[in-house]
Amino acid sequence: MRRYPSVRPGMFVLALAIAVVLWGIASGTSNAEKGFDIPVVLDRLPENLVITDQSIDNVNVRVMASQAVLRSVNPTDYRLEIDVSGAKPGVAVYDVDLSKIELPRAARFVSHAPSRVQVRFEKRGRKAVKVRADIQGSPAAGFHFVSVSTEPAKVWLVGARSQVMRLDEVVTESVNLSGLNEDHVVEVRVNPGVGTVWMEDDRPVQVRIKIQPDTPPEAPAEADGVGIQPNEIP
Repeated sequence: MRRYPSVRPGMFVLALAIAVVLWGIASGTSNAEKGFDIPVVLDRLPENLVITDQSIDNVNVRVMASQAVLRSVNPTDYRLEIDVSGAKPGVAVYDVDLSKIELPRAARFVSHAPSRVQVRFEKRGRKAVKVRADIQGSPAAGFHFVSVSTEPAKVWLVGARSQVMRLDEVVTESVNLSGLNEDHVVEVRVNPGVGTVWMEDDRPVQVRIKIQPDTPPEAPAEADGVGIQPNEIP
């Protein structure tokens, strides 16, 4: 005999299913927050300027929406673009404005930090400097290093004017002479060594190394005529 004859098993299962569905709907529609970083992109930089310093590279934002909507928010889809077309040499401060970033419907930004971006601009400079090859090691035994040259002999640098104008040369990556027994040509990169200076043409340069064998000592010349024979008394 059933203890609760008025309760039908089918109705119980149906009620349980309805409860699960309602819980899922409530969970999907209840608001929640999601925080993530978005990159700062400085757009429309004037050609006569370079950026030498930037206070932040990312802005941390928090988005509010239903949990279902938040699951569709992919942080990699967003970036903060700042128009710097009116910039001049010196320091400029820009407010973080998220109004132009489109979120999914029913989602909104509730906070962000920091609220400003500070950027330092400097006039762009350009200068041709010589290339110096950095050579290391010694050739194989019986050979010696003769000379080294680069092609091109000079390269153009561009970047922050105050730093470009201080440079008179750039140095190549190290070239190892160890074990060489003949002339050698290798392509290497050039690094200006300054963060806001770079190569106008980033192609590698050729380093040409000349190697020659050591000159053997000359044999002594034979004396003319008949020499004195052993045990011969003059």
